[in-house]
Parts: sequence; structure tokens; C-alpha cells
Amino acid sequence: MTGTDSLRAAMIEAAEHQLAASSDHEIATRAVCEAVGVSQPVLYRLFGDKRGLLDAVADHGYERYAALKAAQERTDDPVADLLAGWDGHMAFAKENPALYQLMFTPRPWSRSTARDRVFDLLVAALVRCAAAGALRVEPRTAARLILSANVGIALDHIAEPALFDDPGPSHRMRDVVFSYVLTETGVRNDADPLRTAALSLHAQLLLTGAEALEPAETALLLRWLERVAHSGRA
Repeated sequence: MTGTDSLRAAMIEAAEHQLAASSDHEIATRAVCEAVGVSQPVLYRLFGDKRGLLDAVADHGYERYAALKAAQERTDDPVADLLAGWDGHMAFAKENPALYQLMFTPRPWSRSTARDRVFDLLVAALVRCAAAGALRVEPRTAARLILSANVGIALDHIAEPALFDDPGPSHRMRDVVFSYVLTETGVRNDADPLRTAALSLHAQLLLTGAEALEPAETALLLRWLERVAHSGRA
């Protein structure tokens, strides 16, 4: 790590500490600089402005979030892993409320990629569910619904921290959303078997490929499967 990288990391850490300690979840650039022992022009050189520093803190928060996800035990049951992932998301929000709000609450002019990268992690988990035949809608649509619900209830709990003590409301929200996107929640009668099969095969091809097919053939098959998966009952 270069001297510039070390200084940048130290300023991000100082800003995150200040964010967590602040009653209004705000930071003062002067205080961040004083904590690290540099002048404000250094902050402007490294981050552009306060918005750039906040974006860097949010993106660093993603790295912590991703590390927790990577440490989560991955089983042979992708649906069970998805359930555990919901609870892990809530635990991250409880332990890092100010950082969580910075990552997931829209901020004007923000260029942070934290939320998009969390979304991509969820899509990857849902591709595994689709490959197992457990998904009723395509992974990105399912991810949008799940993440919106997960973030919404997490922010609600952050506003009233005592709510974190009772997992019931969170799990009820989870079960409602999962009953719509998953086939393995007791709601199978209205599932379209053709769409489910198309989603499963599409996900299997993304995960493992097909040695019998040329790349152009695989791309064409993926495109056909996408059309079936998005077409409703064919």
C-alpha cells in the first residue's frame, strides 16, 4: 500500500468513526483532517470534496458488508442461504446504523456504487436459487424486490432501534416477498413450469456453461431462455 493509499484509508476510517459518533449522522471535513493530522487541501486532493469522501466511506462499507457475506457459510441449499442472507443484512444494519444509512439512503449527486454492488451479490445468490429450480421470476427482478424490502425494513428499524430486538416483523416481510419470488415456500400452484425451467437452465448455463455448445450457440440459447422467462405463459 502506498503512502497515498494509507492516508486515504486513514481518512475514510476517521470519517466513518465520526459518522458513527455523530447524533445527526453527519461529518465535518475539518474534524476528519484534524483526526488524521493533515490539512483540508489534502482531503480535496484525495476525494474532491465532502461528497467524494462520503462516497468513499459508503464504498468502504460495502467491502465490510461483502466480507461478512463471504464469511457466511455456504451450504448446498441456496434457499436456506438466501434466508440467512436476509438476517445477515439486518444484522449489518443493526451494528452499523449510520454507515448503513449512508450506503442505502439516496443522496443527491452521490457516485457511490455500494448499493449496486450489494444488489449484484444478491443477484448471484438468486442465480443459485434459479439453478436449483427454486425461483419463479428472473434473478434481477427478484433481487430488486428483495433488496427493496430488506432495505426498507432495516431503515425502519434504524429509526426505532428497539425494533431490532424482535425478528418477527422482519421475518414476516421476508416471507411475503420470498413467497412471491421463490417456488420453495409452499406457493407452487400458480408457478409457470416452463418459465421455472427456463430460469433454471439459464442460471445453470451462467454458472457452468455447456461444453457441447460453441460460445455463439450458448449466447443464442441464453437469449431464447431469457425470452421464455420474461414472456409469462408461453
